[in-house]
Amino acid sequence: MATNHYFQSGLSIGRNTEQNIYEDLIIECLKIYGFDIYYIPRKKVNEDPILGEDPLNSFEHAYPLEMYLENVQGFEGEGELLSKFGVEIRETANFVVSRKRWLETVSRTGNTILESRPAEGDLLYFPLTKSFFEIRKVESRTPFYQIGKLYTFILQCELYQFSSETVDTGIEEIDGIVDGITQDIRSFELKLETDEPLLLEEYSFNPLLVESFDLREIDSNADNEDFDTNIEDILDFTERNPFGEVFK
Repeated sequence: MATNHYFQSGLSIGRNTEQNIYEDLIIECLKIYGFDIYYIPRKKVNEDPILGEDPLNSFEHAYPLEMYLENVQGFEGEGELLSKFGVEIRETANFVVSRKRWLETVSRTGNTILESRPAEGDLLYFPLTKSFFEIRKVESRTPFYQIGKLYTFILQCELYQFSSETVDTGIEEIDGIVDGITQDIRSFELKLETDEPLLLEEYSFNPLLVESFDLREIDSNADNEDFDTNIEDILDFTERNPFGEVFK
């Protein structure tokens, strides 16, 4: 059994006191050698249940956290790339953040998609270079259980390309930069005189256009379900009769 009576008090996985000291030292190192970076969680507006994507993502909160940039020589990736669509800037970076600090500062607010770890699609704002990075992957087990516990998240990020997202964090520096490089898609939506959207996902008597509704809520005398049930006695769309007439 792997046991060291001097450093782990006879326990191979260490004690809570040792884990807390190690975690506090990591946080202190991040504050000394890291950067103050804003964590901007993503908010789902209208997620497609089939494709699992949301073209109307919004970002309404920003939380300052100390993070360490792994590559001290600068950003990685392909850099500036000339393609048929023009010049693309593909820069990547890995940021290290303390689990404890992320849970205390971000997760406890309840404004994140995932409660236990950072979510792919969330943004990071790097004030030093005034750049926005999107989290592409979260490495949660590196380093692997030092003294029997995990202490950090490694956020593998890529330079973010805005596409008409809503960004209103209340922080002037962030909102001011975004206003100059993207357009809020909601600024161009059709609205009623009451400032309500013209197109809604759920049924209401106010909007003119509704994407989904239940006819029984509009007219209790509707016979649609009866037609759907009785139509099987009239039409036959099985493989035996693909033309729809009743097989005789």
